[in-house]
Amino acid sequence: MIGSSLWAAPKGSIIELRHYHMRNSSEQQVQRTSEFIQKHAIPAGKRAGGIVAGVFSNLVAPGGPFILMANQYRSLAAMEESQEKLAADGGFSRALDAYYSGPLGYERVDVTLLRAFDSIPAIETPPVEEGKAPRVFELRIYESNTPATLRRKIAMFESGGELAIFRRSGIRPVFFGHALAGANIPNLTYMVCYDSLADRDKAWKAFLADPEWVKLRATPGLGDAEIVSNISNSFLRPLPFSPIR
Repeated sequence: MIGSSLWAAPKGSIIELRHYHMRNSSEQQVQRTSEFIQKHAIPAGKRAGGIVAGVFSNLVAPGGPFILMANQYRSLAAMEESQEKLAADGGFSRALDAYYSGPLGYERVDVTLLRAFDSIPAIETPPVEEGKAPRVFELRIYESNTPATLRRKIAMFESGGELAIFRRSGIRPVFFGHALAGANIPNLTYMVCYDSLADRDKAWKAFLADPEWVKLRATPGLGDAEIVSNISNSFLRPLPFSPIR
C-alpha cells in the first residue's frame, strides 16, 4: 500500500464509524434503526467484546438524515474476533433477520476505520451530567494530498502541541485518528464536544487567538495550504441512549 511505511507500529485502538443514511422524509427509518441499535446492537456488541462508544444523529451536517455509530476495538484482530462472535450470536442474528425483513431501515451505510492517535489512544468519554442539556459534538475531517503531508498534520496535533491547545481552549477531545479505510484517504478524523454551540464559538475564538497556535500555524511547511487539501465538519447530537452524551 502506498505510504504504509510512514506509520510506526500501531498503539492506538481501532475506531469504526458507521453512517446509516436515511431518506429525507423517513422518520420511520430513523426510528426503526435507532430502536434496533438500542435494543440489539449495543447489547450484542458488549457480548462480543467491542464497545459501542456513541450513537449520534445529524444536527447540522451534509448527507442527512443519518445515524452515526462509533465503535471501538483494541486492535484489528479484536475487531475481527468481535465480528465472528456477533455472527455466532443466535439472539442477535434473529434480531437482525427481523430488522432486515421489516420496512427498510436505511438507504446505505458508509464505514470508516480509524487508527487512534498515540497521544489519545482510546475514546475519551465525557462524564454524564444529569440534568444538563445534551452536549454538541463536532466531527471534523482533514484531508491531505499525500501520506507525507498528513503525517505532518498529525505531528502538529501530537508533538506540535495543537491537541494541548485544544484542551486549554475548551475544545474537548473525544477521539482523534487517521483513516485506514474509507473515503477521501489520506485523512485524519476527530470528534470534539462542547456544552453548547455558544461554547463552541467561544472555544474556537480562544484557540485561534492562542499565541502558541499562532506561532505553530506560521511555521514553514505547516500552513493549511501546504498540508491540508480539504476540511469538512458535521455537528451531531447524541441519541438519548448513547453511551457518550
